[in-house]
Amino acid sequence: MKLGFALSIMSLGSAAAFTTPPSFVSSVTTTPLQAAVVQLTRFDRLKANYKGPKIDVKTDGLAFGYDEFADAVEATVYSFNRNEVVPGTVVQYEKGGCIVDIGAKASAFMPQLEASLFQAPGVRVEDMVELDLEMNFQIISEEDENGQLMVSVKRIQYKEAWDAVAEMQTSDEVFEAEVVAVNRGGAICLVKGLRAFLPGSHLTGQIATDDLIGQTLPLKFLEVNPENNKLVVSNRRAVVEQQMSDLSRGDVIDGIVKALKPYGAFVEVGGMSGLLHISQISYDRIDDLEKVLKPGDRVKCMIIDHDKVNGRIALSTKTLEPEPGDMLKDPTRVFELADETAAKYHQRMEAERKAREEAAKDIVLGLGDSLDDLGSDSTDADFDPLADVSDSLDSLLT
Repeated sequence: MKLGFALSIMSLGSAAAFTTPPSFVSSVTTTPLQAAVVQLTRFDRLKANYKGPKIDVKTDGLAFGYDEFADAVEATVYSFNRNEVVPGTVVQYEKGGCIVDIGAKASAFMPQLEASLFQAPGVRVEDMVELDLEMNFQIISEEDENGQLMVSVKRIQYKEAWDAVAEMQTSDEVFEAEVVAVNRGGAICLVKGLRAFLPGSHLTGQIATDDLIGQTLPLKFLEVNPENNKLVVSNRRAVVEQQMSDLSRGDVIDGIVKALKPYGAFVEVGGMSGLLHISQISYDRIDDLEKVLKPGDRVKCMIIDHDKVNGRIALSTKTLEPEPGDMLKDPTRVFELADETAAKYHQRMEAERKAREEAAKDIVLGLGDSLDDLGSDSTDADFDPLADVSDSLDSLLT
């Protein structure tokens, strides 16, 4: 009777173990009797012991096996230090970067931000580096727990760009660069992959608007400071230098009056600012400059002087007057006949120059004749121009 009751309880426990949902079993406190009867099934035991298919690799004929290969790997010394530049090859593109083989224990990883010095919006890592192309990489991290390093191409390009910019500054030549952005202070240009600031005050004939983006401008350096990552360029300086190389004294040029001052007018000529002094406007006296010129007037002027180093030019309109005072009476006539009047002015200046040369030549010849007369009778002390000086010196010495 007791034995049958016990067997009934055991059978009920076994049935409960196999029919009760696992979530319910876990939430119910098991008794020692129930723990004894709950066992893994044969399928669960096989699943726990399964390690995957065993591959039998034959190593017959090889000079070494797996153990020898593992020992060789452990004995190999890898020397990869941070900031070191090493050759490598991109072997695979990954999300957010690419895998690079640099000959280390594990492949290195290059983030997309380190793939190029300048990256346009929307550019992908596939557009910046090629697969299977050997190039140099700079190590920028220590090994992680998996032995992986991080590398960069951007750091190498950054140093090379500053070296190139330093050489360009030394030569001080005009170069061209593309405008990639604008801001309130000016524009941003791309110089050897570096972002250079172009102040709005150094733009010639333009203002910093979105229309400027994509344009290629002639530039010269204003400041190069790699320590502070500061690169400043000027468009005006480059334009002035190019314009000044084509200008010379006596040229007739077109300009626009930009501002009036008590001492004259500032005229913009090809992006440069020239001074038309009040004394060079007309042969007649000017009492009120505003009655003669106004800002925005188009004028023709003659260059009478220039400073190519600083980009300054001095202008004149009185040299273009057919008759003295025409700038006050009829400036339109002055500008219409400017080229003809300038040609006559040059002829007159050339004639005056030759006359001065002839006069100087006559003076030199006259002095030569006088010296010849003095030297014709060298035995007569009365004709020695230094005789009195010698006597005076003798008297002082005695």
